[in-house]
Amino acid sequence: MKSTIQQFLRDEEGAAAIEYGLLAGLISVMIIAGATAMGTSLSNIFNTLKTALNTVDTNSGKAAQ
Repeated sequence: MKSTIQQFLRDEEGAAAIEYGLLAGLISVMIIAGATAMGTSLSNIFNTLKTALNTVDTNSGKAAQ
């Protein structure tokens, strides 16, 4: 029984699969964080453009949409 437990503890089969899984998870988290930050930045840019275009429309006498 003792030798079976020691053999189980020394067995490293499947360790590479776990490492690859952890690496894939970390990469996924980084991609999601980057996409979220970029999405917020893009939203701010488009809101600024919308405001600028509405101001131009208002100043030229046309109705802003």
